[in-house]
Amino acid sequence: MSQAHLRYPILLSILAAVVTLGLKFTAYWLTGSVGLLSDALESLVNLAAAVTALGCLIYAGRPVDPSHTYGHEKIEYFSSGLEGVLILVAAGGIAWYAALRLFVPEPLESLGVGTVTAFAASLVNLAVARILLRVGRQTGSIVLEADGHHLMTDVWTSFAVIVGLALVWGLGRIGYPGWEILDAIVALGVAANIVRTAWGLIARSFNGLMDHALPEAEVAMLRAAIHAVVPPGLHFHALRTRQAGSRRFVDFHLLVPGRWTVQKAHDFAEQVEAAVRLAFPGTEVTIHIEPIEAPASWHDSELLPLEGEAEIPAIPIPSAETPPKSE
Repeated sequence: MSQAHLRYPILLSILAAVVTLGLKFTAYWLTGSVGLLSDALESLVNLAAAVTALGCLIYAGRPVDPSHTYGHEKIEYFSSGLEGVLILVAAGGIAWYAALRLFVPEPLESLGVGTVTAFAASLVNLAVARILLRVGRQTGSIVLEADGHHLMTDVWTSFAVIVGLALVWGLGRIGYPGWEILDAIVALGVAANIVRTAWGLIARSFNGLMDHALPEAEVAMLRAAIHAVVPPGLHFHALRTRQAGSRRFVDFHLLVPGRWTVQKAHDFAEQVEAAVRLAFPGTEVTIHIEPIEAPASWHDSELLPLEGEAEIPAIPIPSAETPPKSE
């Protein structure tokens, strides 16, 4: 799916944020519930985050240029990190207001209508969140996944608030009024849950900006794809991976006999690249060809000790006829 098509789920998220924002503030106005206010504030953050995500997707879709030769996709990590920070700010405001209500409870009104309104808003968010998460996982877009996880947090927040209001209403109906404090307690729990989600988004954003390697499972699949086309007697090492937005980048050293022609080495590298792209479509692959007989080929990367290559002896020097075993 192109960057342009990724914008449609975000536009849907913006529309959902506007609708739920109106519903939740209406519910707060009817009931005076601090829990519903916290829920409404989170929807306000949802709207700001979705607008930011849309801007980032538009920028990420720009083609490479002389100043950004790797593309613009990394801005998606900025969007994810900013969304995490916005969620933290919302959590702080919720906790502060809930703490005030904890010590000075206020009566709640029109709980029935307010609860139904909040529940309707939750259903809207649930539907949109499932769409964002599904498309985000299919395309590898961290922006869509971050927005989807954010909306799911909002869904659980709303359900918690609704349960709290239902308890206050139910206890009042059976002759135990004065339990408005539950509303503030639920709001504090909501704030704690929001902090947990925000931390996950910020950590993921940090890892992306620091060129964190692909997940171990994906690296294992990548190595298997390369092994499938690199025959015994040839070798590869110094495998590096990273991801920028939905694009993966892979580079490694491919060791071949020095007597091979440039054309033959190039054709073989093309086969290896094709195998990688078959396993991970859209991956940008860079292969550095080296002569397998040269000692320097076995000691030319800081990654080799991490891959166990330090155990490979430099002497005797492997020859083209008796190359070391493949990795």
